[in-house]
Amino acid sequence: MLESLSYAFGVPSISGVIRARPEDFFVDEIPGFEPEGEGEHVLLQIEKRNTNTQWLADQLARYAGIPKRDVSYAGLKDRNAVTRQWFSLGLAGAAEPDWEDMNIENVRVLQHVRHRRKLRRGTLQGNRFQLVVRELHGDLAALEARLQQVDQQGVPNYFGEQRFGHDGANLQQALAMFQGKRIKDRHKRSLYLSAARSCLFNELLSVRVAAGNWNRAIEGDVMLLAGTNSYFIPDAIDAEIQQRLDSFDIHPSGCLWGKSESPARDQAALLEDNLSQTHPEYCRGLEQAGLKQERRSLRLQAAELEWELDASQQQLELLFILPAGSYATTVLRELVQTRD
Repeated sequence: MLESLSYAFGVPSISGVIRARPEDFFVDEIPGFEPEGEGEHVLLQIEKRNTNTQWLADQLARYAGIPKRDVSYAGLKDRNAVTRQWFSLGLAGAAEPDWEDMNIENVRVLQHVRHRRKLRRGTLQGNRFQLVVRELHGDLAALEARLQQVDQQGVPNYFGEQRFGHDGANLQQALAMFQGKRIKDRHKRSLYLSAARSCLFNELLSVRVAAGNWNRAIEGDVMLLAGTNSYFIPDAIDAEIQQRLDSFDIHPSGCLWGKSESPARDQAALLEDNLSQTHPEYCRGLEQAGLKQERRSLRLQAAELEWELDASQQQLELLFILPAGSYATTVLRELVQTRD
């Protein structure tokens, strides 16, 4: 799905292998909450290896003897990885099981604590990544230069391949749904709507990347304040706006399609409006589904980026932090042509 999208720094000349082993893709959630220590919910911090998030949620429900709907998590995590993430279980009126006796292969409970509220999707500050890319082939000096570019300029904030399903299956299902197919499963329906919305955003961003203005302001741009959903439209694109862009204090944004009117104006609005001409079924389907338009940053900063490039071992180790809702594979895409 991402092959046709524009690159900020050109197609990488380096190739490599990711996820040669699960430990090569390590993710640790940074929660956007503090456990309260009391309440009818139990928060579990779990380390899992080669394990699907939704499958594990079902196993937790079974072990605790509660309905699946009473188990939630803040975000989906890669299956082919080692990940640390939080789950919540609603145990109102039910006894708390002994978590040390829970025996699920490749799963370890790191801590458990009481909490008053159910854990909601998106209640994360971000994720900390530790990645290893092996079997590097190509110009390592060029890779070093790319790492510097990514550190200084960020990368286009594309939605990752996993949003679209295997061979774009989620997009195919979204189109069928928009053409009248009934989807009873709410989780699947949500996945398909998200896939269509993400596809539109990626198309818009790719146009901006090709034009070289994905990381700078154009007329009518909607600027997002870093780390928030707050936005504004600058009166003028001046030195102050450029300085705030350079320091990652603000980011240009693009629409996540919905039925409400976009705040974008002028040149930025024309680019967004063009989506309804190129993908009318997606746009109409998302509007009819009742989704309201939202904003997403066009640029992604890999914060606290560190790397170690080992020429003798032909491998690269990366450490960085990303905000919730963004993808480590989007960062890798600008550095290395990867085989998974």
